Amino acid sequence: MGFKTAGIRSGVTIGNMGGDANGTPAVYFSDSGATVYAVNASSGELLWKIRPVDHFATTATATPVVYKGVVYQAFSSFEEALGPDPNFECCTFRGSVVALDAATGKKLWQTFTIAETSKPTGKNAAGKQKSGPSGAGVWSTPTIDEQLGVLYVATGDNYSDPPTTTSDAILAMDLKTGKLLWSKQLTENDAYNTGCSTPEKTNCPEAGGPDFDFGQPPILVSLGAGKRVLVIGQKSGMVHAVDPDQNGKLLWQTRAGAGSALGGSQWGSAADGQRVYVAISDVGIGGVADPKSPGGFRLTLDPKKGGGLHALDLATGKIVWSAKPVPCAEGRTDCSPAQSGAVTAIAGVVFSGSVDGHLRGYSSSTGEILWDADTAREFKTVNGAAAHGGSMDTGGPVIVNGMVFVNSGYGQWGGMPGNVLLAFSVDGK
Repeated sequence: MGFKTAGIRSGVTIGNMGGDANGTPAVYFSDSGATVYAVNASSGELLWKIRPVDHFATTATATPVVYKGVVYQAFSSFEEALGPDPNFECCTFRGSVVALDAATGKKLWQTFTIAETSKPTGKNAAGKQKSGPSGAGVWSTPTIDEQLGVLYVATGDNYSDPPTTTSDAILAMDLKTGKLLWSKQLTENDAYNTGCSTPEKTNCPEAGGPDFDFGQPPILVSLGAGKRVLVIGQKSGMVHAVDPDQNGKLLWQTRAGAGSALGGSQWGSAADGQRVYVAISDVGIGGVADPKSPGGFRLTLDPKKGGGLHALDLATGKIVWSAKPVPCAEGRTDCSPAQSGAVTAIAGVVFSGSVDGHLRGYSSSTGEILWDADTAREFKTVNGAAAHGGSMDTGGPVIVNGMVFVNSGYGQWGGMPGNVLLAFSVDGK
């Protein structure tokens, strides 16, 4: 198509521009430079594009949601990664959700996850200005509550002091106006940037972590008898359930993983009417000198640490079953059993990819592995291009009309890179 200006980290959404069945079908997505696009689904023609935010470090990893003629796009930032630079004035970004007219791209409203703008708070060791509050980016797709006319998002950590009450939280916004209706913080005082991981602690906030962002959206589930629940897993290793009809009242919390900056539950859980299925990362990462790598250093993975899948009762939070992680195959390098990617569930089966390159289908009633496909290998492709699978991370499988579609290959954090899109039948063949 040739009109994007940056790489794409989010998924794409198809919706009708007019908000009804008679509207023009369009494909909506965002790039890592925070530009939102609408493309004609039939012809590929660019219909509109807009960058509805102004902060230089804004990015989009969240897939947009299209509902009744409106595109809802959430934004996060790479500013957190600039902390180690002593000459960087950290930090001024605030996460936000933007509502755009699906037909024209016109901005209807923007709501920031931190109400107050950043203000000077002092100087760092190099004499550069420090500012805050900042952060609370939204890494994942908004959740629509048609019953209440509400949009829910989950936020990340703060990047600088002072910490806010809307970081590491579930926020509820009015669909029509963006007004913040309520927020429920699930980890307090989580102010962190990557400067905290350096010996100099450059630009590190006083709390210094623990970096327990939400990387996944809250899941809205009906329990019957008029009861509903918003359930979500966190990098802390905790799974939380709150009541959307009582302003986020906490219903239960259950520990499913140990938790860490790249641990706990990462990119997405899945739920049916009875259970929520939560995969655990808890990846072990180290590093070694390598003159062939940029900077002479590369990350390494612990082949014996991380992984696991749990089924929790939605009403009580009780763990119904747990599937132990599968060890890395002997001799496989850049391997970890961590299950960082988003989980997908259909009737009877839960799908979870692993950093070891395997996509597994688990019985939703027992946790037994029903099938296992090793994607870390070469594939003959339909378009004749050379392709090789690798680690499975971030996005989960998409399932439609009896087919499972999934990407394989993710080299970040020491994993196995790759470049292949795979299609399976639901029985793994």
